[in-house]
Amino acid sequence: MSSEIITGEEGRKIALKRAEELKDSIADYLEYRQNVPTGFSEWDAIQERQEQIKKYFGASEEDWTDWKWQLRNRIHDADTLSSFLNLSAQEKEEIELTGSKYRWAVVPYYLSLIDPDNPKDPVRLQCIPTSMEYYDQCGVMDPMAEEYTSPAPAITRRYPDRLIINVTNQCAMYCRHCQRRRDIGETDHQTPKDQIEAALEYISKNEEIRDVLLTGGDAFMLSDDTLDWVLTELDNIPHVEIKRLGSRTPVTLPYRITDELCQVLSRHLPLYVNTHFNNPLEISPASRDACIALARAGVGLGNQAVLLKGVNNHPLLMRKLNHELLKIMVRPYYIFHAKGVQGTTHFRTRVEEGIEIMEKLRGYTSGLAIPTYIVNAPQGYGKTPMLPEYLLSMGADKLVIRTWEKRVLEYENDEDI
Repeated sequence: MSSEIITGEEGRKIALKRAEELKDSIADYLEYRQNVPTGFSEWDAIQERQEQIKKYFGASEEDWTDWKWQLRNRIHDADTLSSFLNLSAQEKEEIELTGSKYRWAVVPYYLSLIDPDNPKDPVRLQCIPTSMEYYDQCGVMDPMAEEYTSPAPAITRRYPDRLIINVTNQCAMYCRHCQRRRDIGETDHQTPKDQIEAALEYISKNEEIRDVLLTGGDAFMLSDDTLDWVLTELDNIPHVEIKRLGSRTPVTLPYRITDELCQVLSRHLPLYVNTHFNNPLEISPASRDACIALARAGVGLGNQAVLLKGVNNHPLLMRKLNHELLKIMVRPYYIFHAKGVQGTTHFRTRVEEGIEIMEKLRGYTSGLAIPTYIVNAPQGYGKTPMLPEYLLSMGADKLVIRTWEKRVLEYENDEDI
């Protein structure tokens, strides 16, 4: 376009034409999003399934919203599961076979999100085992080499200024794509206090550590008192600037986000929670209430999705997921390429699929809805962003760039413009 300034009616015509072009560019998404089920659009059916589960367990509404009741009544055998999902005899055999090798368990709440008649339900794929896990001989059990990145008990350190404390091996639900399935044994256990104390001592002696992430397992499987203790100890280390908690409970067990927990967390700001929504079906009124409660307590919320075949490997579905997340105060933070963990390779996609998703986000939606697509480098060498190429070439005074609409343009790169 000419550098001549156009005003008045001619300028308005140009603007209207451009507006139509922009509207046309997302016509496919506007149509697609109408048919994407979410936890909100399916809430009536979900509540009916919840009533069925309550009746089976003889549970009251008070029981149902008690996170400890949910944990006590996790489903972990095919016979009980078949009371709620329509399983064939072969499916039950596969669940039992795979369960003999890899632990699985699902709380009643998360189970209620599943369409009982759909074997490809994206929530079901994440929590119910299949024989693909059992017979998978690809990958390794520790693709991030965490065994070799632990300079002190319970610590994983891969970066200069931050590290992880692994505080428990327990989760409300054991994801079928879990990167740490090697740590998920047949019993739940919290990391012993003396190991956590040793981790805190390591942090106190290394002044470059400014950011500490509590994870596991799921950090919110700790009691309120234990969380309060660990966060207080971190608050008392002068060079620790921020704390983060890794938890999928806002997704799988939102009733864990109690008023008492929020009061504890509010005492330890600045504090951030990284959670893990993978599909819009997981975003329900219950998960919304949990996330809003955390936000009101002053906790920053980010989402770390994993790119999973059959769950979310579609550019428009991922856009819908990110839009729904922002509506419940959760900022899309990362999309992780699925790691090569043995037993999980049926979930893996090609990196090109992730890059295509990023191409369909940038420019097509607000920056708040655009996470970073990450491949974890082998052997624990850290997160590596995978980006579409927007810089095509660089000369002495000019760049050649490609816009989100694939327009190739020259850009002046001279301080004296």
